[in-house]
Amino acid sequence: MSPSRRLLWVFLVLAVPMAIPALGIPLGGLPPEVERFLWQFGILANLAALAVAVYDLWHSTGLSRLEVSREAPPVMSVGARNVIRVWLSNRGSGELLVEIEDSPPQPAMVEGLPLVAQSPAGSSRELQYHIVPQRRGAYRFGPLFVRTRSRLGLWNFQEERGHAHLVKVFPDIQSVGRLELLLRDNRLSELGIRRSRVRDRGSEFDRLREYRRGDEPRAIDWKATSRQRQLIAREYTLERNQTVCLVLDSGSSMCNEDGGIRHFDRALNSAVVFAYLALRQGDSVGMMVASNRLERWIRPTHGVQAIHPLIRSTYDLEASHVATDYQRVADEIRLRVRKRALIVLLTHSMDELQLEAAVKPLTALSPPHLVLVACLRNVQLHERGRRHPQGDLEALRVGAANVFLLQQARTIAEMNALGVQVLDILPSQLTGELVSQYLEIKARQLL
Repeated sequence: MSPSRRLLWVFLVLAVPMAIPALGIPLGGLPPEVERFLWQFGILANLAALAVAVYDLWHSTGLSRLEVSREAPPVMSVGARNVIRVWLSNRGSGELLVEIEDSPPQPAMVEGLPLVAQSPAGSSRELQYHIVPQRRGAYRFGPLFVRTRSRLGLWNFQEERGHAHLVKVFPDIQSVGRLELLLRDNRLSELGIRRSRVRDRGSEFDRLREYRRGDEPRAIDWKATSRQRQLIAREYTLERNQTVCLVLDSGSSMCNEDGGIRHFDRALNSAVVFAYLALRQGDSVGMMVASNRLERWIRPTHGVQAIHPLIRSTYDLEASHVATDYQRVADEIRLRVRKRALIVLLTHSMDELQLEAAVKPLTALSPPHLVLVACLRNVQLHERGRRHPQGDLEALRVGAANVFLLQQARTIAEMNALGVQVLDILPSQLTGELVSQYLEIKARQLL
């Protein structure tokens, strides 16, 4: 409990009549009776204000009848908006204006704090805010801080409520749930995933189902349509039991950030979604994390339920400030992946030295493997390359950026010509482009 600014201003204003005679401030020759009146008036006014303040404090329930609790998911997703619920119950007899501040784990972006709400007497309500974690790991919520005012607004009441509890920040598992829903409704385009134009060729017939918006007209089974008196489409399955190995670069370039989230976390989020889709397609999925040494190896397994141990196995991984040894990565792939597989390398846009070191090891993997390299684009470099220079120094910077981008484009074209597919992708578009390319490879039976 503490006095509010309103109460302090009241006492400050009422102290003015007492301060004038006490400080000997000249009042233009007023008689002594007036000065005594001002002094007496000031004393009486302050006593009256004190009585009102005591009355306000006595008849205000404060926070004693207010119940506040937080509901946070035990597992949150990095880079995703996670909902935090705060439950507010007023058991008192008067309405309260409540302000709630929380202590979410950091680093994270928080939307919606502080929470401000009217709480009528005898009511219960739910408040929400969102948190976007920017790092994986184990974190702790701190206490809740609840504030309200007395009935006349002369006193502030503040208390610490709730208790600290642990939460775990995993890769973006929310995207897996969204992907499943979109797959059921045939709405993959909402994740930026392009439908393959050849998705129905050369694969085994799976089943007949109701025609969905977005299906090609040639998929319609007219005999079944005439029998059912509604549009029926044929559905084909892509070839199953193939092997996919996701390789995450955990070197220093993956420590770069975009929107407060490291490239390594964005790559890991996309890898989880990619792995779930591949497992759902019937393929076996493994994962390797490496920089200048092997950080983690997850043996290829099949079945949709394999996504859970894969997420748990990558929960504690972080990028390190070391240069990536692509020859070492290629050697580990050859040692551990004997069967022909789709090798998907997720890395950051390489500079000239990295490209030179990566071309030979990666192209040597094909054959027997099919290699797909997804390079997270250096957004700032590309933006600088498109600028119109305003001076000599700026022109020099723009020219240097474009020289680097040109060299990178030439090396990417060289790798594509040697059988390694390379994608230069914005971090925000990684998931959609990666999954689209995978579906295209499966539809064309390149694997």
